[in-house]
Amino acid sequence: MTKRKPLSTVVAESLSEKIRSGSLLPGAQLPTEAELCAEYDVSRTVVREAVARLRSEGMVVPQQGRGMFVSETPAPRNFSIPDEALRTLPETIALLELRLSVEVESAGLCAERRTDAEASGIRTLMEQVDAQQADPAVVQIHYDYDFHLAIAKAARNEFIHGFLSYLRPMIVPRFQLGYVVTPALKDSYYARIHNEHKTIVDAIERQDGRAARQAMRKHLHNSLGRVRALARASGVAATEAEQQAAAASLFTDMKRPAPTGG
Repeated sequence: MTKRKPLSTVVAESLSEKIRSGSLLPGAQLPTEAELCAEYDVSRTVVREAVARLRSEGMVVPQQGRGMFVSETPAPRNFSIPDEALRTLPETIALLELRLSVEVESAGLCAERRTDAEASGIRTLMEQVDAQQADPAVVQIHYDYDFHLAIAKAARNEFIHGFLSYLRPMIVPRFQLGYVVTPALKDSYYARIHNEHKTIVDAIERQDGRAARQAMRKHLHNSLGRVRALARASGVAATEAEQQAAAASLFTDMKRPAPTGG
């Protein structure tokens, strides 16, 4: 006699198949507990166990106050991620947190200070970058960094632009986009990123600093979420010691200006 699978396993496998087949796309919200209970004719306990299993596998992620959403990062078993790339995940997350803190203000200042020519140039660059839509296996995850640098330059703060330029070789070459986006879903991914970029540019053109800051925060927060999901799915966690060591290594070449004689 064949042993029957637990109901929670049946539900989890069904939802997993929907995610893998594309019936539930990355970023899509899962049905509510009540809807899943009705669909599978099971109790809330069964649904919660099934969703917990998907979460542990990195297939869904929670958003506070909103519910569970399909992860934009595929389970790592579907990809061959080099060990050296996995080892850089903790410092990559730390660098993205740093970018978030700097670039939100950069976008706001750009909106408030840019010239008409700079706003036009930023839109043109965005269209060029977003039109490429290369195979995720051969493009870097931060392929839009030139777009971000253009915004920083128009912020009229050379420290911001210089700092982000300094970070570029540390951030951009770390991961191929294919680690977080399957070829079958690349079109929807690129469309979503373009919409995020466009929201930023629209605010810059309106000279709306507040809206530009909000749009940039959302854009970078989504990028950070994808890398964090990859880390969770890969079983990689950053310790305080690892981040301190990474920071010491990354910024070892940054020197204070030599004091001038008085």
